[in-house]
Amino acid sequence: MQSPTRCSKLEQRFGALSCDTQGIHGQWRYEGQSYRDDLIRVSVDVADEPKHRHYFVEYKERLKARFKQIDIWITTYLIEVI
Repeated sequence: MQSPTRCSKLEQRFGALSCDTQGIHGQWRYEGQSYRDDLIRVSVDVADEPKHRHYFVEYKERLKARFKQIDIWITTYLIEVI
């Protein structure tokens, strides 16, 4: 599970977030090598604005370096709140 400190930085910046509490295990292949991951899913709802996209593009690179990952997927979905 992501530490409260890491999650709280996103909460401080965007006002709210959610972290999945169930274990998510992944397995994937890259250049002939098989990898297994323990995954964390964090959801942050923000307005679709260039400044937010820019933040997450940079955040992804920091996470890749911190966790020594080949890649990290950050996905976006346009939602309508009613």
